[in-house]
Amino acid sequence: MKYRVLGSSGLIVSEICLGTMTFGEPVDEAEAVKLVHGAMGMGINFIDTANVYEGYRRYLGSAGGVAEEIVGKALQGRRDQAILATKVGAPVGPGPQDRGLTASHILREVDRSLQRLQTDYIDLYIVHWPDKHVPLETTMAALDQVVRQGKVRYLGASNHHAAQLCEMLWLADQHSWPPIVSSQIPFSLLRREFQHDLAFCKRHAIGVTPYQPLQAGLLTGKYRRHQAPPSDSRAAEKPDWVWTFDDRLFDRLERIEALANEIDIPPAQYALAWVLAQPAMSSLVVGAKQLGHVQDAVAAADLKLPATHLARLDEICPPPWSQPDPIRG
Repeated sequence: MKYRVLGSSGLIVSEICLGTMTFGEPVDEAEAVKLVHGAMGMGINFIDTANVYEGYRRYLGSAGGVAEEIVGKALQGRRDQAILATKVGAPVGPGPQDRGLTASHILREVDRSLQRLQTDYIDLYIVHWPDKHVPLETTMAALDQVVRQGKVRYLGASNHHAAQLCEMLWLADQHSWPPIVSSQIPFSLLRREFQHDLAFCKRHAIGVTPYQPLQAGLLTGKYRRHQAPPSDSRAAEKPDWVWTFDDRLFDRLERIEALANEIDIPPAQYALAWVLAQPAMSSLVVGAKQLGHVQDAVAAADLKLPATHLARLDEICPPPWSQPDPIRG
């Protein structure tokens, strides 16, 4: 296993982070515990969860907490070997106070997460989504409080773009609050809308920990044009969590797989290696249903794609528009 620094935190994290969104269903507690232990045995020290995760049982406003409880059990006797990240902000109930980034919600939910995780502290506490109704000053002040209380050690943001991260860094500097050290964004060869934010994160020592680097399994090579998805795939088990299949999507998938075949690399490892090669990357959040998926992800960390492939991938999956530079070209 290889390791990288997580932004300005100084934390050393494995290049592959074990994601736990599937814990509860389809990965039951016993299998999830084995998965955590097996991943740690491979050198993975970074585990990502959230107060809302409960696998496929999840619906908007459900109580969540299942994945945190499982992770807490899995880390008994191993807590000091793990960098543990969890999140706050997404709905965990039907009421107006059961969501968001108010001080009352954050201060309540951090204690609930600590109880479920059976730990005294959270290494990385992540605001899950922006909250348009709550001033960032209010959120950052509450996060400062949980850090000062010793319940949280470092802070991160998820699903925030560079302008929002910039404001969070500015507020932290103005008030001597702890800064954001990580950014968790959806990012893969098929989903590059945050591409230009990576340069900002690199300049400001924010470690990027992308989720869905395999785009819900689309980049694994398991899906074929005009064929039914495998019975154990996410497209079969939870189709609303996977993009709609069409010819344009398969055109891209087949071209990516052809490039991977040129250098004899499995498509999933090829796609993960591409993400790891992007700027500011600290660790890839990879969900898994079995240990073999984790082993494949770990193998990807040792790969380096040819420069010629990077250019060809840009043709297949173009980056978003960027401002022309008539001065420098």
